[in-house]
Amino acid sequence: MKRLWGLSPILAVTLLAACGESAKPPPAPLPITYHRDVAPLVQEKCGSCHVEGGIAPFPLQTYAQTFVMRAAIKAAVQAHIMPPWMPDSECTPYAQDRSLSSEQIDLLTRWVDEGGSEGDASDAPADVPPSSGGLPRVDLELAMPEAYSPRQSPDEYRCFMLDWPQTDMSYVTGFVAKPGRPSIVHHIIAFLIPPDEVANYQALDAKDPELGYTCFGGPGGNASQVAWIGSWAPGSQGTVLPPGTGIQVPPGSKVVLQVHYNLSSANAAPDRTSIALSLASSVDKLAIMQPWTNPAWLQPGGMPIPAGAQDAHHRFSFDLSSALSYVTRGAFPNNVPVTVYGAALHMHTLGSWGKMEIERKTGATECMLRIPHWNFHWQGGYSFEQPKVVKPGDRIAVECHWDNSLPNAKDVEWGEGTSDEMCLGMFLMTQ
Repeated sequence: MKRLWGLSPILAVTLLAACGESAKPPPAPLPITYHRDVAPLVQEKCGSCHVEGGIAPFPLQTYAQTFVMRAAIKAAVQAHIMPPWMPDSECTPYAQDRSLSSEQIDLLTRWVDEGGSEGDASDAPADVPPSSGGLPRVDLELAMPEAYSPRQSPDEYRCFMLDWPQTDMSYVTGFVAKPGRPSIVHHIIAFLIPPDEVANYQALDAKDPELGYTCFGGPGGNASQVAWIGSWAPGSQGTVLPPGTGIQVPPGSKVVLQVHYNLSSANAAPDRTSIALSLASSVDKLAIMQPWTNPAWLQPGGMPIPAGAQDAHHRFSFDLSSALSYVTRGAFPNNVPVTVYGAALHMHTLGSWGKMEIERKTGATECMLRIPHWNFHWQGGYSFEQPKVVKPGDRIAVECHWDNSLPNAKDVEWGEGTSDEMCLGMFLMTQ
């Protein structure tokens, strides 16, 4: 320090100022506030369910609503219960992933622990992610013929026939479901009934004196001849098919809308669910939602799940390319690669975990979807960040596990009822 006095006064002051600046502690991190930090995250990850009238038991749309529930939010995110995201993150990357990162969980935890500050509304970011999906345009809306109030509790599956008004060949390029009563609608599937199967489904509808008909599992009838147009589950976003692709709908078709009603957290009330579609008159590539299961499982005794079995399981794999023409009703030729864009899995209440894989011709295995902890009440489809090409010689596999060891368990096999079981995969593909 003595040598400083031998320097010019200006240089000495400059050096002393620099020493003082370097000794200052780093600025404290900004406190977490609702408007700047929490609201955008809650809207993006939770906003599809936690809205007024939604299927979630309480809304999270305002500061007051979120503040009151802050302790429950902290407990749910730390336990990885909410937001519900069923796939294993190590399987493959998915688009529109609702799961929270460890940093996001820490942010919500800090906000609660620091007292749940509201902050200034003007601090909210301008580019808040949307809370629900949508379509670039809506060309057609189809609704249930009239409102229906579910009669079974807690779960009721009901199918409603919708007329298809288009008189020319059409292609569905986008799909979004609009639950009429979100508090009780748990999932929706739109099935495409081709013209030559319409009479069979009209007969199913006519047998039930109430609006629609009961349809646990699938739409009933000859399911092998029925395609999927789209699906919705709590938290699902609007589905826009890959550019230049579409699901073909011939004139004279019908749509069967399967609605799963759940009365666990709400009372029965009239519902009139609808779907909105984007259409094209032509596409470059035909897209198909392909169900995937072992046909032998559908036969009596074909998929046994014995009473007392803690880990009953069945697996099916097959080279799709060898049967493409059959499963697509002649739309795709055999022995040509297909591109897969996403996958889904379906079981009933005994399901414990399941997965879908590609068994490569080389001997390698590639994960498409793995649900490590099956929950009957949270089902949906999951789009890959990058499509997967399945070549001739590759096999697509579906594997399901069930726990049938509960007291008073009975032997179970494939069936439409909730107390029966299924092992069904689904994927969107083009050629």
